[in-house]
Amino acid sequence: MIIFPAIDVKDGNCVRLKQGDYNQQTTYNDSPVDTAVKWQEAGGTFLHMVDLDGAKTGDPKNKEIILKTIQALTIPVEVGGGIRSIDTIKEYVEGGAARVILGTSAITDWDMLTEAIQLYGDKIAVSLDARNGYIATDGWTKNSDKKAADLAKELEAAGLTTIVYTDILKDGMLRGPNLEELKAMQEATNMNIIASGGVSRKEDVTNLQKLDLYGAIIGKALYDGTIQLEDVIEEDNHAR
Repeated sequence: MIIFPAIDVKDGNCVRLKQGDYNQQTTYNDSPVDTAVKWQEAGGTFLHMVDLDGAKTGDPKNKEIILKTIQALTIPVEVGGGIRSIDTIKEYVEGGAARVILGTSAITDWDMLTEAIQLYGDKIAVSLDARNGYIATDGWTKNSDKKAADLAKELEAAGLTTIVYTDILKDGMLRGPNLEELKAMQEATNMNIIASGGVSRKEDVTNLQKLDLYGAIIGKALYDGTIQLEDVIEEDNHAR
C-alpha cells in the first residue's frame, strides 16, 4: 500500500482544513516546495497535492507553485483541485504530474472525463468525496443525490483505473478512516482505491493495509506529529 503524504495548498501556503471547511484552516508552512522536499527526505515515495482554491472556485489558482513543487522532487506527485478542462490536465501532465485527479468535473462534465481517460489513460484518477455515502462537489460545499458506489461502477465502466475515496466527515478529525465504506467500495469495484480522511495513528494504517487498498493519504496526522512518516512507511514495507 502506497503512503501518500498530503499537501493542501491555499493562497500559496501549505494548510489543512477540518472536514473540508474553508473557515477551519490551519496553516503549517508558507512553502509547499519545502514541505514536499521534507516528505521526500523522510522516505515518501509518492505525494498527493490539492489546490484548495481551485477545488472551490474551479480556477487552478495555485497551479504554478504546484508545478514548481513537482519539478523540485524526484518522486511522483498526483495533483487535484480545480482541474475542469483538458487544457489544465495537459498542463499538469506536461509539467510532470504522475496522476491528475478530477473531482467536480467527473460529476458535471462526463464528456470531458471520458476524453481525459482516452487521452491520458491511467494518469487520470477521480476523487469521490462522500458525505454519508453520497457524493459532494465544489470543494465539498455542495451535496449531490448520487451514491458514491454507483458512481464508482460507472467510472470503472468508462475505463477509469484509480479513485481517491474521501469520507468528508472523517477528514481532518483524526478519528480513524471509515473502514466499512472503504470495504464496500473495494468490493464494488476492481479499481485502485486510495483512502483519504481520518488516518490518525499507525493502527489506522494497519487496518487499511488489511483491506488490501492501493494507497492511503495521510494529512493532518503528519503535520500534528501523531504519525511519523518514517514509521508507517517502515511498517508498510514489513507488511509486504
